[in-house]
Amino acid sequence: MKTILAETIRSIAATFVFAIILCGLYPVVVWGLGQALFHHQANGSLIVSKEGKVLGSEWLGQQFTSDKYFDSRPSAAGTGYDATSSGGTNLGPTSQKLNDSIKSAIDAYRKQNNLPADALVPADAVTSSASGLDPHISPANATIQVARVAKARNIDPAKVRELVEQNTDKPSLGILGEPGVNVLKLNLALDALTAK
Repeated sequence: MKTILAETIRSIAATFVFAIILCGLYPVVVWGLGQALFHHQANGSLIVSKEGKVLGSEWLGQQFTSDKYFDSRPSAAGTGYDATSSGGTNLGPTSQKLNDSIKSAIDAYRKQNNLPADALVPADAVTSSASGLDPHISPANATIQVARVAKARNIDPAKVRELVEQNTDKPSLGILGEPGVNVLKLNLALDALTAK
């Protein structure tokens, strides 16, 4: 009986010790290191205006509806770009609903960007990502949108292409992943350019 009681007391003591370490000290240390070493990233990589207004995050997509802005990748997260309901459509390649929505999105993309009816459309322009919150589009997608945005803003397309290049994130370590254009940063750079 004494052995069972001793083991029970040891188990309870170990539970309290590990609870204090793993549920208290460890999170506080990780939070403190994040704030000290990676303050911007640990707080959501927020982009803040000069007036102190949060415009968005570098890592979350958002919807732009005006022709003077580059369009983000479509979103299936909640009602669109809802970080509390992150997710894709979960429709498979044999889904008629998926095929119909892609065909509709292709037609809308071609019309919006004044493309011929047989023009190829980048996949990221008409399909959502797995999270529905992807902040990037492919350089090919951005290149197609340049003419529309330049026309809507009445600026030289070469200047818009230059901003696309400046806001293209290269593959990590030069080899991991594909290049991607951060849509929020690009649109803010366009606003800054036309504000001058």
